[in-house]
Amino acid sequence: MKKHLSCLFVITSSLVAVSACSSSGDGNEKPTDLVISTWGFAEDFFKEEVYKPFEEEYNVNIVVDIGNNAERLNKIRQGTANVDVVYLSDYYAQQGIEEGLFAEIDRSNIENIDNLYDIAKAPLGEEYGPAYTIGQFGIAYNPEQTKGPIESWSDLWDDSLAGNLTIPSITSTTGPMFLDAASIVAGQEEFNADAAFAAIADLKGNIVKEYDKSSDFVNMFTQGEIAAGPFMEMYFHDLQAAVPEAEFVTPTEGGYAVMNTVNVVKDSDNKELAEAFINWHLSKEVQEASAKAKVDSPVNIHVELSEQEAEGVTYGEETIEALNLLDMEYVNNESAEWIDRWNKEIAN
Repeated sequence: MKKHLSCLFVITSSLVAVSACSSSGDGNEKPTDLVISTWGFAEDFFKEEVYKPFEEEYNVNIVVDIGNNAERLNKIRQGTANVDVVYLSDYYAQQGIEEGLFAEIDRSNIENIDNLYDIAKAPLGEEYGPAYTIGQFGIAYNPEQTKGPIESWSDLWDDSLAGNLTIPSITSTTGPMFLDAASIVAGQEEFNADAAFAAIADLKGNIVKEYDKSSDFVNMFTQGEIAAGPFMEMYFHDLQAAVPEAEFVTPTEGGYAVMNTVNVVKDSDNKELAEAFINWHLSKEVQEASAKAKVDSPVNIHVELSEQEAEGVTYGEETIEALNLLDMEYVNNESAEWIDRWNKEIAN
């Protein structure tokens, strides 16, 4: 863990070759199926703005396999899903890499990687896929239900939040990030597991319950069960739609980078086509459309957003480079011990 723990696309020559392979002939050839494993949010947006134009350009039929990180990774482990492209948070993608589930990518087929923020180009190594979006893990709260503004991670330990707080479970994507934040609150310059667990044990009086999914946070927040909690900015738009007075804050100690990655599954029969699709998703046009729709924060450096368009979006080099970043290899090596300790000291 580090200190704190065409209309949419400019076709490159390499991609023209892939397109020619998939759409050559008399135009009546059966489309190639490209299976994409992803989450279930913003399905209509992805279908119309990302998948459909790519299908038309490459004579492809995109088949989507929906589920959470753990479910979809398990399908690949077990060989029960014939997946070509997989979207996963960096926490789960690191597991896939360590288990040899992903193909090494040919970066010459994904030229848009050169147009990404440095942090997104190779978050888990040059051999594997980039981050297609970077969200921020910070704090969401309802100022009408708190005694004052929340500005830091340490504010969550204030007695005024007793019985009004939720935190992510240790098995969630952001669980290790909050554990790192607790170490900071405990005054540690370098991550210290003992200090972090002791700090979270002291917080138990404020916690209503843990949450595993962002939708659980939104539901509790909407119903007034909680007033605050650690939350991912990429879902704040949904939270604010339900509770207009809600606010999102980057803690003074820093927020955390939540990187969602995209990889090619090992032994895919459509590796070059999968790489072409990744390149498509990283294009300025697709990234900009995703950001303006409040679906994903952009990582393409050429995306330009107005102040209003950037609201609720993790946007701009200064913002992204300031985020704390965890070493996911370290996190995965320690996760079993942390989960066991969490169940003994925090959950019960």
